This record gives sequence, structure tokens and C-alpha cells, in this order.
Amino acid sequence: MPRQMPGEPYSRVDSVEARQMVETNPEGTIVIDVRRDDEWVTGHATGAVHIPVDDLPGRMDEVPEDKAILFICAAGVRSGLACELAAAMGYDSEMLYNIEDGTPSWIGAGNPTSYGNEP
Repeated sequence: MPRQMPGEPYSRVDSVEARQMVETNPEGTIVIDVRRDDEWVTGHATGAVHIPVDDLPGRMDEVPEDKAILFICAAGVRSGLACELAAAMGYDSEMLYNIEDGTPSWIGAGNPTSYGNEP
């Protein structure tokens, strides 16, 4: 169940909840991995879009406004920052999610994972 902390313009989910969201509504959900290139190639959510958090302000045109956006990083810090940035740029807070347990938990839970530069 998504959780919203006071003052945060997004909801928090764990990797299991995120997978359920993607499976329930694949056309209406996008996962965006905001880790560095060297982290991305070691394993990422299958189908995720890779936009490093430092590049996000200049690449917001790649982030749809009509889908639930699930940001993921290694431990939930950079993905939380990405949520904050998207909210500040006018994205609907109801559509922003931070996968707070990160990619290692995503992979550890046996969720669909790709490696290298595969999508």
C-alpha cells in the first residue's frame, strides 16, 4: 500500500508493491532508474527507462505526465530527489512514486531484471 510522509509530494512503495503496480497497469506505469551508468549495467528493472538523476532536469521531456511514475535508485535517496524534482516541475503528486527499497531489493525479490544496456 503506497505511503505518503508529511511534506513529501510523492508516495513511497517497496519493490514488491512496485512490481504489482507495473503488472496491474503496464500501459499506465513507467519505471525510471535514476542511478549512474555504472550502476545501471549491473542490473535494473526490466523495461525501466534510464535517466541518471543529474541528467533529469534536462530530460524531463522523456518523462510522461499521463502515467504513474515509479522512480528507483539504489536505496531510495536519489529516487526521492527525482520525485521532488518532478513535483517541482509540475507533475501531479498523485502520479509520483519512490521505490524506497531500491534496485538491490528489486533484484533480490526475483522481479524481472535486465543487465547491461538491455531495456
